[in-house]
This record gives sequence, structure tokens and C-alpha cells, in this order.
Amino acid sequence: MRKILLAFQFLTIIPVKEMKDVSEKEMGGASAFFPLIGFIQGTLFVVSAGLFLKIFPPELANGLLVLVIIITSGGLHLDGLADTFDAIALRGDREKKLLVMKDSTIGPVGVIAIVLALLIKFLALNSLFHYSLFTFYYSLFLMPVLSRWVMVTAIFHGKSARQDGIGKIFIENTKLKELVIATLLVIGCWLLVVSFLLSSLFTIHYSLFLVSISVLYIFSLVSVWFCNKKFGGMTGDTFGAVSEISEILFLLIVLIIKEHLT
Repeated sequence: MRKILLAFQFLTIIPVKEMKDVSEKEMGGASAFFPLIGFIQGTLFVVSAGLFLKIFPPELANGLLVLVIIITSGGLHLDGLADTFDAIALRGDREKKLLVMKDSTIGPVGVIAIVLALLIKFLALNSLFHYSLFTFYYSLFLMPVLSRWVMVTAIFHGKSARQDGIGKIFIENTKLKELVIATLLVIGCWLLVVSFLLSSLFTIHYSLFLVSISVLYIFSLVSVWFCNKKFGGMTGDTFGAVSEISEILFLLIVLIIKEHLT
């Protein structure tokens, strides 16, 4: 239970009981439950979308939905995205890039990254809504589940770019056990969704899930390789960037498959 509460503290602004004497092993073990936090966030997104769509037109409802997505995580992953892209844009050695990521200010490239990420999410959600209502809710629910799982895979495969920090603690204490638990939670969330489907639609969404999880896993490996090359490893900011980009990738995968393969 402590590990689940720790996962809440790291990924959301949802108030939970403050814990004392937390070991590094417990912190690393919390990564196993990242998809569970995604499940709770996904459920909140679906409920919020249902309420917004009863009151507002779809475009405005999706705009408010993007706001809910930002608020629930406190903008932490967007901040990581901005810091990561600011560091990528910087010319210099790895130490300078790491210092930029540690700086609390956001540069122009970081601002552009945030704006584009939110814009693409908004447009993707609009497209999914007009394509199919079930697909819209399906994607909205699984988006945070899968993106949190991608964070776990990146943590598991990554190495720390710094000698201290939360990122290093997670990397050193996230083992195969945590990755397996996180993966089983993702599969369980997907099975919960498709249990509402007719048998004739199960094959389509089974294929969609396999493609999504495969592409996102490859993306996590590429992200680890890229960060190793640019920064000498992963940081907390790069994990936030991986989460944000994986959400966009998942939405685009669903759109591509639904548009061209079904």
C-alpha cells in the first residue's frame, strides 16, 4: 500500500497521506504501480469527458479535458518535456545540458514543445471523438495507463545521467519484478475495457493493443538510447518527456489504425 501511495505522490497532485522513513527500495518499487495510477487518471478523464460533453460542444469539452489532464499531474511531465527539449536544443557538453534541465526557467524551445504537445493532444482527441465515441473513451482511458507503463520500461532499461536525484533512485531500484507487475496491470486494464465489447470487435482491439504496446516499447528503448547519447543517461525530466510523447504516440497509433486498417 505504501508503494501505491508513493506512486500517487510522484505522478499526481491528488492528496494522499504523507509518509515518513521511506526507503529508496520502496521508492523504486513504487514504479510497479505507475499503470495503476494511470488507471485512476484514465477513469477520471472518462468521467470528466462524459460530464463535459453533456454541457459543452465537443471542441470545448476536449479543451477542458486537456486542462484536466494537465491539472491531475500538476504539469510535472510537461515541465520535464520542456526541460528536455531545452537541453536538446542547447549546444554544448553533457554537463551544460544537464544544468539546463535542472534550471527552473523554461526556454523558447521548451515553450514550443509544450504548446505543440497540448495542441496535438487536443486535435487527436477531437478526431477520435468524431470518428467513434467508443474509440474516444477507449483511448482516453488507456492513454495514461500506457504512458505510465512506458515510463517504467524506460526506467528499467535506462541508466542515470546524474549521481543523485529521484531518477537515479528509481533506476537503481526498478527491477524485473516491477516491470512484470506494471505490464500485468496494463494487460488487466485493457481486458477490463474490451470486456464491454462484442466478440466481433475483440480481434480489432486486440490487434490495436498489440501494435500500441509494441510501438511504445520500441519508443522507450529508442528514448533510452537517445538520452544516453545526449545526456549520458536518463533523468526525472526525460522520464516526464517520455510520458508526454508516449501519450501522443498512442493517440496517433489509434487514429492511424482506425482510419486505415479497419
